[in-house]
Amino acid sequence: MEAHWGWILVDGKRYDGDVVVHVDGSVTPRQTHLSLPYRQDLFHTPLSEEELGFLDEERPQVVIVAAGFKGMLTLTPKAKEALAKYDTQVLMTSEAASAAKEERRSLVAIFHLTC
Repeated sequence: MEAHWGWILVDGKRYDGDVVVHVDGSVTPRQTHLSLPYRQDLFHTPLSEEELGFLDEERPQVVIVAAGFKGMLTLTPKAKEALAKYDTQVLMTSEAASAAKEERRSLVAIFHLTC
């Protein structure tokens, strides 16, 4: 896994824009539209609980949140509550890619790939 501004390589495939790496290794676009209603209050589109509904089904041991290369991705209070069920790491994106690559437990990684 290798993250760059605006894109990420996962298993040799390039993805442009924010993504979620799921427990089964699949990669999907991050559903940022679900968090847009919070943008006006927080300046930046946060990670909200609405984006995290899939976690109860996947039940990862670890959730890594890549908060951007400048760490600008915030979490709503209810997102923090939802993530409290898991061993959650909120890291700068460059650190998150390395942590995800090294993690041996079941994992979901949510990557914000810009600021």
